[in-house]
Amino acid sequence: MLLTAFLFGLISSFHCIGMCGPIAMMLPVDRNNQAKKISQIITYHLGRLSAYAAIGLVFGLLGKGLFLAGIQQKLSIFIGIAIITIILIPEKVFAKYNFSKPVFKLISKIKSTLGSHFKDKSFKSLFTIGLLNGFLPCGMVYVALFGAIAMQSETLGVLYMVLFGLGTVPMMSSVVYINSFLTVSVRNKIQKFIPYFAVFIGILFIFRGLGLGIPYLSPSDMSLFVQSTPNCH
Repeated sequence: MLLTAFLFGLISSFHCIGMCGPIAMMLPVDRNNQAKKISQIITYHLGRLSAYAAIGLVFGLLGKGLFLAGIQQKLSIFIGIAIITIILIPEKVFAKYNFSKPVFKLISKIKSTLGSHFKDKSFKSLFTIGLLNGFLPCGMVYVALFGAIAMQSETLGVLYMVLFGLGTVPMMSSVVYINSFLTVSVRNKIQKFIPYFAVFIGILFIFRGLGLGIPYLSPSDMSLFVQSTPNCH
């Protein structure tokens, strides 16, 4: 299941180009010193990964609480259905509701702080830009968070989100070097594939929750997370 996090990040990074690409293109990196430029880009990504790790920790703890309650398999099925439902519901339906209204002021504050750091080329500013970028609302991150909850462990929740973030690194790094790396037409075609992969991930979670006795994919006793026999003596 952890592998799906990286793969989903890799594929959803084409969506990220449209949403966060402009931020990457505007990074205050050194255009003359390539070695410094690379280290600055890495610092930016470390900021993003730190944000994803923090979010993964919170949702991993939430999943752990549900896991301890003994509803892990039902949770896995629910999350799988939720992922598929979110992907299948037309965007115009969500557009009728302003889900971000309760946190609109917080988002505005993040964007305002984000903009102020583009004037500074220091590593601290680049890390902060990445950190704030990671906390901006993103549909693909929301889908990944369902996976973090299903990990049922704060450690695995963090790892799931970090792997998701690592999957977005190659494409998000490329836009810093080549602004016209992909045409709008090609990017749109690739984005059409993203929902299919998200549905595939949802199906995997459903299979895991069904407990069909398939090793690693759908263990009957959730042995990936629970020891069959205690190791205490």
